[in-house]
Amino acid sequence: MAIFQIKPHSVILFQGDSITDASRSRLSGAANSPQGMGFGYPRLVMDQFLERCPDRDLRFYNRGVSGDRLQDMTSRWPEDTLRLNPDLISILIGVNDTWNYLYMGLGSSPAGFRSIYHKLLANTRERLPGVALVLCEPFVLFTGEVTEEWDQDISSRQRCVQELAGEFDAVFVPFQSALNSAVAEGVRPQQLLDDGVHPTQWGHNLLAECWLENVLKD
Repeated sequence: MAIFQIKPHSVILFQGDSITDASRSRLSGAANSPQGMGFGYPRLVMDQFLERCPDRDLRFYNRGVSGDRLQDMTSRWPEDTLRLNPDLISILIGVNDTWNYLYMGLGSSPAGFRSIYHKLLANTRERLPGVALVLCEPFVLFTGEVTEEWDQDISSRQRCVQELAGEFDAVFVPFQSALNSAVAEGVRPQQLLDDGVHPTQWGHNLLAECWLENVLKD
């Protein structure tokens, strides 16, 4: 049995930063718009769902915004999330929090990140008690702009996300583990994340496979 029950007319929302945004069109905000879903893993997941369940009138939205930190996403949550009354919310956030915190002294520490994220999820559960939550692990690979000094901070935020997934009965999607496994099998990091953060098409394919495997696993 799938973790997420694919009921007719379900609304499935992807939230996050540029990795989720994936150059989506702001002019195509309607459900299931290929341009509105962007060119990354949310579009690939949608295509798989619609192929598997063509008769269920599923509705997909992408509201990722490039450059967002957790605080930015939280500020637009009522309009870009709650207003859509989703049945499932998939969230991928955190890498911009690390970048801003390390290099610009902006945003939250990992402890602050956890506190803000916890409040966001608690408020969402209160407003949408039946919603299914999917918390995706933020990730990097040591290539391009990313150096090993990122490791401690991003690892702390990854642990926060995994802990919150357990606390809020959410599905945890281990993107970092999936990327690490591909590298261990001989794929070069830049083939997956060309700057250490943003996925190539290969990288987006891997993220979509990981998402589907964990959200729809038997």
